[in-house]
Amino acid sequence: MPLFPSLRFNMRFRQESWLAALLCLLSMGGEVWCNCTAQNIEIAGGNYKLTKELLTGSTLIYNCPEGYFPYPALVRICQANGAWKPRPKTYLPQKCKLVECPDPNVLENGNVSPPQEKYFVDNETTYECYSGYRMRGSPKRVCLPNGKWSGSTTICSHDAGDDCADPGIPAGASRAGNMFGIDDKVTYSCNSNLFLVGSSERVCQENGQWTGMEPECYYKHTYDTSVEISQAFGSAIKNTLTKEEPLDGSPEGRKLRISKEGTLNIYIAVDVSASIEDKYISNTTSVIKKLIQKISSFTVSPNYEIVFFSSEIEEVVNILDFWEKKDVRKDILEKLDTFGINDRSSTGTDLNLVFFTFWERMSFIKTRVGANAFKDHRHVIILFTDGAYNMGGSPAPTLARIKDMVYMNQTGEKEVNSREEYLDVYVFAIGAETFDDDLKSFTVGKAEEKHFFKVKGIDKMYDAFDDIIDENDVKGLCGLHKEFQKTDDNEKRRKMHPWGAFISIRNPNNNHKNCLGSLISKEFVLTAAHCFIFENLPEHVTVDFFEKVRNLQVKKIFLHPKYNINAKVNEGVKEFYDYDVALILLKDPIDISVTVRPICIPCTKETNTALKLGADSTCKDQEQTLLKNHLERLSFLTKIDLNKLYEKTVSAKIGDNRDECISYALRAKGITTNNPKDAVTDNFLCTGGQQPFRDHIARKGDSGGAVFKSYESRTIQVALVSWGTEEVVAASPDERYESTPTSRDFHINLFRVIPFLKSILANNTDDYSPMEFLQN
Repeated sequence: MPLFPSLRFNMRFRQESWLAALLCLLSMGGEVWCNCTAQNIEIAGGNYKLTKELLTGSTLIYNCPEGYFPYPALVRICQANGAWKPRPKTYLPQKCKLVECPDPNVLENGNVSPPQEKYFVDNETTYECYSGYRMRGSPKRVCLPNGKWSGSTTICSHDAGDDCADPGIPAGASRAGNMFGIDDKVTYSCNSNLFLVGSSERVCQENGQWTGMEPECYYKHTYDTSVEISQAFGSAIKNTLTKEEPLDGSPEGRKLRISKEGTLNIYIAVDVSASIEDKYISNTTSVIKKLIQKISSFTVSPNYEIVFFSSEIEEVVNILDFWEKKDVRKDILEKLDTFGINDRSSTGTDLNLVFFTFWERMSFIKTRVGANAFKDHRHVIILFTDGAYNMGGSPAPTLARIKDMVYMNQTGEKEVNSREEYLDVYVFAIGAETFDDDLKSFTVGKAEEKHFFKVKGIDKMYDAFDDIIDENDVKGLCGLHKEFQKTDDNEKRRKMHPWGAFISIRNPNNNHKNCLGSLISKEFVLTAAHCFIFENLPEHVTVDFFEKVRNLQVKKIFLHPKYNINAKVNEGVKEFYDYDVALILLKDPIDISVTVRPICIPCTKETNTALKLGADSTCKDQEQTLLKNHLERLSFLTKIDLNKLYEKTVSAKIGDNRDECISYALRAKGITTNNPKDAVTDNFLCTGGQQPFRDHIARKGDSGGAVFKSYESRTIQVALVSWGTEEVVAASPDERYESTPTSRDFHINLFRVIPFLKSILANNTDDYSPMEFLQN
């Protein structure tokens, strides 16, 4: 692997280095700062990057392939005297060293094979317990590229007569305490050049569980994978994101922790000082956007404070605006997109200023709402930084003031524990070199939840945050979906549009037909009425959801009572599609999962929650939120081949644009009337054409599919595909199914058929669980 981008680059650096050294000698004692040299900064087996070439304040960042780490230095800083810190050493040249995992030979009452002095990436160990001891954990483990062992801590124990099970000893650690009765304590420390993450002390409780979180020992090169971050951070943050009520409607449902809307305050800070590479900042911004999108899936609407910081604070979103009744929540993502860092040249970092700013905001909120109401406010601080600071002093005293404010100045252990769920401080250690001991000390929260994360390649955190909500406690919420870039992976496609249903009609008369539909509850699929003809019976129909959920049987089919395809034959409309809507009742309720879950439909209470509308909002409020523009951008799904759905976009022509759009209905086959409103009633949305946008066009077989709009991380169906004036054929999935200048599609507006939907779906019968609709 080349050490320098080019020989010319190397020669130029050496020339500049010689001149810089001479200038430094001539100016020592003055105010001229000295540049560094390129001597001995190369790394064997890897490459490096200079943030400001060889200028003072530049950071030399080393990079190594997966499974290796830079040694002996992760980074070097160019100081004002022209020397690198730490200095390169000829007798200890920089190289990429194989990742090492902590020593597993701390196992008690058993053997580790093979016995080695050190264990490196891909080394495999097997474990065997002495006679009379039982094994828990993994019998085999592999050293992974992130410096951790696969599987779980191996424990050989009797577990007889103890109130708590043997908590074991993690690799690289030592433990004091071998009594496991109630109130007995065990303490942990890490050996050699390792530092401890997790609980250094654990206590055996009456319920047979240990307090705190199992510790781990990290090297400087150890990091948390995106899967680990998703599981640990996702599990912790979800406990804060929904209201205090059973999610499944049963008394035994898990109680969640927000008592009312508006009491969750989230403070996010991103380090943009010179020690952080640009890629970390841009990727962190994407991660924050993803986090905000995922949080918006829950029933709580948090208030946000978002800042970028170095020697000063640059505010993206001010949490105080939420108390001024400003509609800033919907603008947060746009502000993150457009916000620019004004000064990336500063070498100063004031981490204390971040905590002081957050303390000031909390103080204002407490004054504004009153001390009594402030008790119900929960605060989450999320910090992205390498932990380096050279201004403002330690943040520890300011963090103590924040804790005193949230904990209500309680000092007793019981009082503090009763308030600990009201404050969480999560730290994501980013950057080439992180100050882990300091950063760990800034975390706050429940001992059994992880609040410190060591990140390598923050771009991978995007996937981690995208997985946060895929847990059983929220999977039943309507409109939830995953977001991926263009992909042909079927599993990912299902997660993008998990409500998409494939409907097959096969009757004895060989009248075969295929349509699309949308899952709107665990029992019902919504589709078009024209998919069925009078002789179709439930036994002729099957519904598929992806490859794993196929051939679902149908119990009953409900057609809109006003649907009559022959209603206007004598008026010049051969096929009349007004009220083209149907409901399919499945024989058995479907199991909701991340690949099969319902879309939201209008005028339901759950859609009210998804849209963040108040409890007294009406169906009209939802319509004005979703279809408020005269050109409303919407999406629909098209089926290209077996069980693959592709999203297409259209613009619905509403208001003043509608008449011109529906006029093209007169070009459709079978229509001889001169009045387009004979064929296209007010129950339809009109899309298509090439102005002002070139819309996609629905294909044969797309009938009954959802026409939908995404609102933050939730999706609401506003219409269903009914009929069109032209049929366009595309040769491949990637070919754009684009409208011609004269083609138009017409979709049943669900807001116009709510009485029918409500009559079936809100009906409290023994056959299915009713949906809750708004009163008006």
